Amino acid sequence: MSTQLAILFGSLFFPKDFFEYILLPFLYLISIAAGILMISKRKKLMWFFISLFSIAAFIFGFSMISRSHNEGNILLRLSIYFVFHIIVTWNIVQQVWKAKRVNKNVIIGLMSGYISLGFLAFFLFMSIELLAPGSYTGPLLETTDFEVRSESILYYAYITLLTIGYGEIVPVTPIAQKAAILVGLIGQFYMVIITAVVIEKYIKHSTK
Repeated sequence: MSTQLAILFGSLFFPKDFFEYILLPFLYLISIAAGILMISKRKKLMWFFISLFSIAAFIFGFSMISRSHNEGNILLRLSIYFVFHIIVTWNIVQQVWKAKRVNKNVIIGLMSGYISLGFLAFFLFMSIELLAPGSYTGPLLETTDFEVRSESILYYAYITLLTIGYGEIVPVTPIAQKAAILVGLIGQFYMVIITAVVIEKYIKHSTK
């Protein structure tokens, strides 16, 4: 979870270029490595993660050297992270759901799972915007700077997941609107079902 928080909030503490081109790629690779450790008992899945790690390391190395924003590379990176976070989130939810007792690890897993949902939402929204430019509009997207636009989409992903909806970014195409509905529903299901199950287990065992 610490790596996830560093990815989200690292730009608050480090210079922009250093964070974007050096630290952020490194943090993403660490998160994939952590995923490999988490599913190390499942050999086939572990080798799949190792393949993702190798591809991501190659792409990041190229991007750090060229500092370009080639759309093909960006979509490939988004696809890798999307698949990675789907698998990781699913495994976290399974572990939290099957836990018989609620301890520190279960609480951290619960929080990490919710943060992972936000990353999934970001990868989904960003892919839609890249494949169909103009799917999202608003004051925060009135720029040609790719980093600023991606940060705004990341912000929008978590605002949608949290169902806050300030309105600075608005989905204007049907696919973008349906993606926003999907993310909002998943966020609510996670809070109402997964979190409720953990609380129920905690109350049940704390009263014994």
